[in-house]
Amino acid sequence: MTQIPQITDSHCHLDFPELIAELPEVIARAHEAGVARMVTICTKLKNEPDVRAIAEAHPSVFYAAGTHPMSVASEPMATLDQLIEIAHHPKMVGIGETGLDYHYTAESAQIQRDSLRIHIAAARETGLPLIIHSRDADEDMAEILRDEHAKGAYSCVMHCFSSSAELGRAALDLGFYLSMSGITAFPKSQELRDIFAAAPLDRVLVETDSPYLAPPPHRGKRNEPAFSAHTARRAAETFGIDYAEFAAQSEANFERLFTKAANYGGAA
Repeated sequence: MTQIPQITDSHCHLDFPELIAELPEVIARAHEAGVARMVTICTKLKNEPDVRAIAEAHPSVFYAAGTHPMSVASEPMATLDQLIEIAHHPKMVGIGETGLDYHYTAESAQIQRDSLRIHIAAARETGLPLIIHSRDADEDMAEILRDEHAKGAYSCVMHCFSSSAELGRAALDLGFYLSMSGITAFPKSQELRDIFAAAPLDRVLVETDSPYLAPPPHRGKRNEPAFSAHTARRAAETFGIDYAEFAAQSEANFERLFTKAANYGGAA
């Protein structure tokens, strides 16, 4: 029997109500689909203990933590010391998600920018990759990423990348990664697929952002980590390679960026 190629869902939200209610089944289905690892993302630091507990309870789950840009106005501002302290946990593998969202929360733009810079400092200090959410903020995002990188290098993934080709190029020029979500598998997303097709294959990750953005054939339904396999298969088509090759490359990319997860002794 041929083994299913293994991939990693680099960004999901297992603590959200849509998934936590049947978490063992969700994780089992992911494994069955060839999704060997998942990174579950904490979007409010007050929830970090709960997200951490999920990672501790499941060998194949890692976690990242930060304050989502849509929440910064209503949550205490994360501090550099706080993020560094959380990063000591062996399964905490990324800083964020952080970033800028001017689509829904433009009124908090300045505090979002302040928060983003704190998270970048934490990524630089800890050596963990920054996980960026960016929506309708391309110019400010590119400016801050470049400005902060000039102060000292850090690693980064543009999660659920669906922004402009210009922001994609700016991120790639800094050595960052772009992550393909279910959006890239939507029939009308050819322009976005073209952006990825022009990117270096060794700088691409796969994710679900579940419970949101389910790819076909599950579009419009609750998303879950197992469905990252559908996105990855569509991605292989975008790059003109077979699925096994794309899966192997995306795994190598994930381990190059998320070195702490790659080196974790208890990983599944």
